[in-house]
Amino acid sequence: MRWDHLRIIGDEERERPDAPLIERRAVTRTFDTPGFGGMTFYEVRARTVINRVPDAARVPFRWTINPYRGCSHACTYCFARRTHEYLDLDAGADFDSRIVVKVNAPERVRAELAAPRWRGEPVAMGTNVDCYQRAEGRYRLMPGIITALADAANPFSILTKGTLILRDLPLLADAAARTRVDTAVSVGSPDPALARLAEPGAPAPRRRLEVCAALNEAGIGCSVLMGPVIPYLSDSPAQLDAAVREIAAAGATSVTPIVLHLRPGAREWFLGWLREHHPDLVAPYARLYRGGAYAPERYRREIAGRVRELAARHGVGAGARHRTAPRGPAGGGPGRPGRDGPDGPHQLSLL
Repeated sequence: MRWDHLRIIGDEERERPDAPLIERRAVTRTFDTPGFGGMTFYEVRARTVINRVPDAARVPFRWTINPYRGCSHACTYCFARRTHEYLDLDAGADFDSRIVVKVNAPERVRAELAAPRWRGEPVAMGTNVDCYQRAEGRYRLMPGIITALADAANPFSILTKGTLILRDLPLLADAAARTRVDTAVSVGSPDPALARLAEPGAPAPRRRLEVCAALNEAGIGCSVLMGPVIPYLSDSPAQLDAAVREIAAAGATSVTPIVLHLRPGAREWFLGWLREHHPDLVAPYARLYRGGAYAPERYRREIAGRVRELAARHGVGAGARHRTAPRGPAGGGPGRPGRDGPDGPHQLSLL
């Protein structure tokens, strides 16, 4: 039932009426190639691809395009995990390895942009799951989507952790000559050890910052979403300074910090990860997030203020060369991160 609007009907369905819902609603594929081991792809045909964001959402955009559901980056904290439950899948391992591919996304985007009711509002991509995750290398949906947006001179933004965006640099440059194009990469911390544990399927932070530098060098303005800042693991003054310093060196047009938030679905998966890798932080996290999905407002304000000061000190955005000025996507130092610990002199207000 949840798949009816994404339905492909084939001979397999007619022959297997008792098959599980997901198998009856999609063409299922696996690929015996490096990088796709253990992954299953469900190819569907969407009725609509440009989706309106609920008014209650805390984001500065109204429309999104998400050609994929689920994400091989496997970020432990991803807020989109719970959306997999709407497809009768789980928010944990299924989200990381069972990827829904809207194979008709480019043609639907072109048709929806041409509809009389469409008013040419900005469209955000990569705000739910990454449109340049590993699957994009095989399915190549983004070139058609970018071309459709460029042909309609419709402004758009892309947020990604994926290096594959550089494949489409000529298309982005062409689009930026016709309309506003904003790009951003997500780098919460430059610490490669933390990234390997918390974002095991994503490119290393240094590679993402290289993407930022390449986009800006090509004249496509790229900012950095410094998210998430993970309490006790990437939020000490030294770690924040190291992060902003590297972000400035990459030529980012701006930096926006986002403190980790733990919505249902993501919360359970992240806390399980925390118990495995940082059991000493389980109790502090219970206190910090006892009020719900978000860390205390005072702590978030302190992080934002410190990053703002560091951005000014390191010259984030100074001398950036770009065709358009991004408005943003909304969206640690050496050694073991966060060793001030939950009970030590953390220098920020962890309540």
